[in-house]
Amino acid sequence: MPDQYPVTGKGLGLRRSFLRKLQARSLDGVDFMEVAPENWIDVGGQFGRRFRQISEVMPFVCHGLSLNLGGPAALDEPFVRRIKQFLDSHQIRCYSEHLSYCADDGHLYDLMPIPFTEAAVKYVSARIRRTQQILERRIAIENVSYYCAPGAEMSEIEFINAVLIEADCDLLIDINNIYVNSINHKYDPVTYMQALPADRIAYGHIAGHYDEADDLRVDTHGADVIDKVWDLLELAYAHFGVFPTLLERDFNIPPIAELVAEVARIGETQERYRNDSGSSDAVSHG
Repeated sequence: MPDQYPVTGKGLGLRRSFLRKLQARSLDGVDFMEVAPENWIDVGGQFGRRFRQISEVMPFVCHGLSLNLGGPAALDEPFVRRIKQFLDSHQIRCYSEHLSYCADDGHLYDLMPIPFTEAAVKYVSARIRRTQQILERRIAIENVSYYCAPGAEMSEIEFINAVLIEADCDLLIDINNIYVNSINHKYDPVTYMQALPADRIAYGHIAGHYDEADDLRVDTHGADVIDKVWDLLELAYAHFGVFPTLLERDFNIPPIAELVAEVARIGETQERYRNDSGSSDAVSHG
């Protein structure tokens, strides 16, 4: 396994809704899986046993939902320690979180945008560094979809790059979010993508979305990946080299065979760019 990435190849987000339907060969062609730890911590019974069976034979990464990196409430350190126990117990290869906030006195059940300001860079970065200290490992932050930018003093790309440097953490590059934000906030997705630091990429996401209007896309993870997002993934591989990439699907989930077929398209794209470049890893991770 290339040492700059925690996993390799093509992945699929594991959802409890189709866990029971997984058969012995259902995941043939899937190289790694991802879960939200909040959905699996302390889960027992048949779901817990089945998850343990899969995690013992399949590499896993985790993508958190409630670390609340940008929230005004104090960092929930007991929760972070529970995350650490889960990561250690299941030998999770990487832990990532959204660059957003989701709670104050209570959970908001949504991912809210962090103001793009210098003060927010320092605030969020300190919370990421503390999280990494407790977890005793680096984490990756995801470029999130957002629908407003309150109090912005810098651009989205300036903000995320500043956080990556100040926090000294890694990047989960979400290709669909780049596309969605480029439509909603009227910027060039390729220029944005190419301004991200190659040496920080841990792995990537690809997903479907909903077209609300000509100038509004909603990041739902509830549809097939569209051709323009596939095209952007190809441009990412051409620019950065091939990185591990995972399909997210949260709603309107099709049969497992259809999900695995979409995962296979990731693999076909990766193989084409490996062959074109003559190397499977054009970027080294510093």
